[in-house]
Formats: sequence, C-alpha cells, structure tokens
Amino acid sequence: MLKAKLITFLMAMVPVVELRGAIPYGVLSGLSVHQAFIIAVVGNLLPIPFLVVFTRKVFTWLRTISPGLDRFVRKLEDKAEQKKDIVLKSEFWGLLILVAIPLPGTGAWTGALVAAMMDMRLKRAMPAIIAGVLIAGVVVTTLTYGAGALF
Repeated sequence: MLKAKLITFLMAMVPVVELRGAIPYGVLSGLSVHQAFIIAVVGNLLPIPFLVVFTRKVFTWLRTISPGLDRFVRKLEDKAEQKKDIVLKSEFWGLLILVAIPLPGTGAWTGALVAAMMDMRLKRAMPAIIAGVLIAGVVVTTLTYGAGALF
C-alpha cells in the first residue's frame, strides 16, 4: 500500500499527468477514493510554490546553457503567454479556472507557469491554484467514480 501511495503522490507532481492520472492510478492500485484524492492533491501542490518563485530565474539560467534549452524555454513561455489572457481578465478567478479545468494544457503546473510569467506574488497565486487543484480533483474524481465518490 505504501508503494501505491508513493507512486500516486509522485504521479501528481508530474506535469500533464497531475491529478488526471494520479487519482485513477491510486484507486486502481487499491487506495480508497478519499486516500487517492488527498495524496494526489498534496502531491500536485508540493512543487507549485517553487515553480511560482523560481521559474523566471531558472528560465534565465537555462537560456545560457544551450540553444536547445533556449528553444524549450521559449515554448514554455509561449504556452504561458497563450493562457495569460484568461488570467489577466480577473487575476484570482482567471488563474483558478485555468487550474481547475482538468484538460491537457491546464492544471497546477500551467497555472504556476502563468503566475510566474505575470510576476504574480506567491501569496496571490497560491490561493487560486489551491482552489483550482481542489476543484480539478473533485471533477476528476466525479467523472471517474461518480458524484457520490467523495461524499
């Protein structure tokens, strides 16, 4: 059971996979829906403060290493730029919606990237990202296991 918890936790930390993959994996591995939900949410949120605070510094450093990394950073920045309009309309609600929609190209990692690109302070970004992750977790769990799974 410890292995299932650890893998669920680590899967939730991976961009693109996040809650969308971690919650179903946890349940299929024998965790209860509640356990999988909590472990995945905590795992998904763990890297976010570091991403919001350090993304710009890391991007600046990566650009100096090689042209390939510079292209990679530009792609990430372009992705954030595409999502920026959603967030700019209403900082908190825009970021929350971006994170809460459990589709590829959205989620906590994308929200943290957009917040970092907008120079949003951590104490302004985190409440929206936390709320968005909780909503995404409820959506994923409900779509996968039914409305009564969490209640």
